[in-house]
Amino acid sequence: MSAGGAAVAAMIQAVKASGAIVRVEPGTFSHLVQKSIGGLVITSEGWAFGKRYKYLTSYKGLAFYTSSSEPLQLPATVEVIPAQSMWMPG
Repeated sequence: MSAGGAAVAAMIQAVKASGAIVRVEPGTFSHLVQKSIGGLVITSEGWAFGKRYKYLTSYKGLAFYTSSSEPLQLPATVEVIPAQSMWMPG
């Protein structure tokens, strides 16, 4: 398993343990990431009714998710790991 795959698996396991994924608007997600110096963001691109960019991060023990039709500008202070795909419960 690659480092990116291991990170995604670890985040998914953490989400399963906590049981909550908070879906937020892209602007809120960007604000949280700005506050998370040294944090981790998992990204994925998909084609559901047009190109979508998906993002997942952890902040203060909760998992936050957003999607956008445009890529978000992420700060250089966070580690970004691209995933082949990402699935979030509806």
